Amino acid sequence: MVQKQLMTYSLYDVKITCDSFFIKQHTITKVNYGADSCMSKGQWTEYIRGTYQQKNDSLHLKGVFCNPDFSIKLDATCFRAGVYEEYFKVDKKTDSLVQFSGTPSVIPISLRLINKLTCHIKPL
Repeated sequence: MVQKQLMTYSLYDVKITCDSFFIKQHTITKVNYGADSCMSKGQWTEYIRGTYQQKNDSLHLKGVFCNPDFSIKLDATCFRAGVYEEYFKVDKKTDSLVQFSGTPSVIPISLRLINKLTCHIKPL
């Protein structure tokens, strides 16, 4: 795997529903970024939830950093807290593979479809 050759990389578990997204971002690094009590020997996980908007090939994610149960994180003792906002270019490779290319990294995020969801819009 190419990622093993990198100094730092992240693995993503992404769930997109009809109106929301949930991200579990697991980061592995060979670089010492801070206190080992937070980084756990170069590995840590952050959680993000929010809403999204897609227009053509652009995806805008806006949300907040969360606790592992996706409740809102109020303090930043070890990791990021507060607002999360990213823009991605979406590139559909196959029916079950999509790549997100974003500004924070030159390495695209590859997403594989595991479970397809059908949205039913309900009147207010």
